[in-house]
Amino acid sequence: MNREMLMLVDAISREKNVERDVVFGAVESALAQATKKLHQGDVDIRVAVDRDSGDYETFRRWHVVPDEAGLQLPDQEILLFEAKEEMPDIEVDEYIEETVDSVPIGRIGAMAAKQVILQKIRDAEREMLLNDFMSRGDKIFVGTVKRLDKGDIIVEAGRVEGRLRRSEMIAKENLRSGDRVRAMIMEVDLTLRGAPIILSRSAPEFMIELFRQEVPEIEQGLLEIKSCARDPGSRAKIAVLSHDKRVDPIGTCVGVRGTRVNAVTNELAGERVDIVLWSEDPAQFVIGALAPANVSSIVVDEEKHAMDVVVDEENLAIAIGRGGQNVRLASDLTGWKINIMDANESAQKLALETDSSRKLFIEKLDVDEEIADILINEGFTSLEEVAYVPISELLEIESFDEDTINELRTRAKDALLTMEIAKEESAEGVSQNLRDLEGLDAELIPKLAEAGVHTRDDLADLAVDELTEITGHSADDAKTLILKAREHWFAGQE
Repeated sequence: MNREMLMLVDAISREKNVERDVVFGAVESALAQATKKLHQGDVDIRVAVDRDSGDYETFRRWHVVPDEAGLQLPDQEILLFEAKEEMPDIEVDEYIEETVDSVPIGRIGAMAAKQVILQKIRDAEREMLLNDFMSRGDKIFVGTVKRLDKGDIIVEAGRVEGRLRRSEMIAKENLRSGDRVRAMIMEVDLTLRGAPIILSRSAPEFMIELFRQEVPEIEQGLLEIKSCARDPGSRAKIAVLSHDKRVDPIGTCVGVRGTRVNAVTNELAGERVDIVLWSEDPAQFVIGALAPANVSSIVVDEEKHAMDVVVDEENLAIAIGRGGQNVRLASDLTGWKINIMDANESAQKLALETDSSRKLFIEKLDVDEEIADILINEGFTSLEEVAYVPISELLEIESFDEDTINELRTRAKDALLTMEIAKEESAEGVSQNLRDLEGLDAELIPKLAEAGVHTRDDLADLAVDELTEITGHSADDAKTLILKAREHWFAGQE
């Protein structure tokens, strides 16, 4: 019987083109599963088959765990102190084994054993094919549509399959069985049955890789694509940088008569591509990203990582784009929040900010409107700037002498200290359970207290727009914080 098993192992190994050890492992697994059925409880069985003679032994084993950990799986584990009574040199994570009766091969349920062995072989073949495929280092998966699977498309390349999820397809594409498909390899998940290679045609990385294949200068290191933003199937923007002054980054990516960019566009169902020159200067980068709109002026807010971009009436619609597409893609490409406005809106906003700063300086610095306006005209907008910018900058203001400057700095520092003490006092009534809420930082607590929010329930009762008005957070951040505050309402409920 053992000789027949060896012959079977050799036959399967040759037929399936897998190592003999893989087949032996499948046989051992099948024998172990059959043996487990003869024992009570969830025991751990190991079978060792001699690769030369076909003889095999069966062991029941226990995993050694730390004494303080306790037994989580009593049928499979043993505490360290008990294990040392049998084997003094044994350590945690080793095994104690005991020989048990082996199940004769003839008594194994033939179908069950066959299924286990074949499944192990299939898994081994699958892993071997995947490893061979991934070792080639391809980033783009090229294959044909094999079938649909719950809305996803299974793409086949030789004997390897990839899964293109509905959410990763280009919306207006209609792929059918037998169609040739190219897609970006996003990840490989061996736990997935069937097609373990996850694909995408909508990811920005796919467009970057397509340009890499069409533009040799990128592969040569002369050009670099710094970022990419896409509205799949409709429009995209890429930011390019040249590492060689002799190479025009935009013209090189476009190609002679647009051949290179058209090749990418054709692959992506007609998706139009704006090629933007990347710049270290964020304002210049944003101006380029908003093309084809012409920008009149731009104001950068480093603290909020946002920019107010002013365009004239003729360029307003172009800058925003259909459904806000142009400004949204520009924002994604640059990583900056972009606020598009016309000259009137900009003037109104500037007037409001100037009025707010003027009131702040008059009230907190105890100065008249003339001095407040001088500070504003010199670019000062906050008490912190007056108190802590280098004194040399203040000395450059012709209207102020050194005594006036020192007095203004002293008043600004005193005002900031008073405001900080007031914040701390207002926050004293905030409950500890609100202070401990995940995502709530020290700066938010005084703002909430000032608005009458002192407990977690107070926060949980707020609407999203109310919280955004209090904190200045985005709607998404406010929603996340409110949901976090409401979690204790549902604790213990299924």
